[in-house]
Amino acid sequence: MLQLICLPCVLLIRQTLLKQKSKKPLLLLLRLLLLLLLLLPLPLPLPLPLPLPLPLPLPLPLPLPLPLPLPLPPPLPLLLLLLLLIVLLPMLLPLLLPLLLPLLLPLLLPLLLPLLLPLLLPLPLPLPLLLLLLIVLLLLLLILLLLLLLLLLLLLLLLLIRLLIRLLLLLLLLLLLLLLLVLLLLLLLLYCYCY
Repeated sequence: MLQLICLPCVLLIRQTLLKQKSKKPLLLLLRLLLLLLLLLPLPLPLPLPLPLPLPLPLPLPLPLPLPLPLPLPPPLPLLLLLLLLIVLLPMLLPLLLPLLLPLLLPLLLPLLLPLLLPLLLPLPLPLPLLLLLLIVLLLLLLILLLLLLLLLLLLLLLLLIRLLIRLLLLLLLLLLLLLLLVLLLLLLLLYCYCY
């Protein structure tokens, strides 16, 4: 841009010098000074400003933690059933205990035996003895399970026998009624035959 401004001025000065060879040198100096004064107010090109640094991006705010879901309350029928069991169990336990005790004892013994064995035997046991003990425990458990099955079968048989006894009693009553009816009929026939 400065070259575009200065080039016409230089040409003008040169032309003036060529024309003014014969004229007075003082006038020539005055013209040159005027040209210089005209050039002085021209603004010099400013250097380009340095680009401002970009502002650092603000850190993103941390997301708020999600609230923990509240545990759902248990349904009302389940609560009522639990309450009913809690109320009725102490009342029913004395009635059920004599029936359940013979059934529960065979099952509790194999569970208690491994707890009592470490107190009776020295530890650590050798491997063959440990295997033998395990086999004996399994056999005991099988025997107890078989006994429990037999006990259940006996209970079923007793129930069936009770049912059979009741059925037999009903049959006997029916037979007695039939006999009474037959006797009544015979008496009626005799009465009719006699009269």
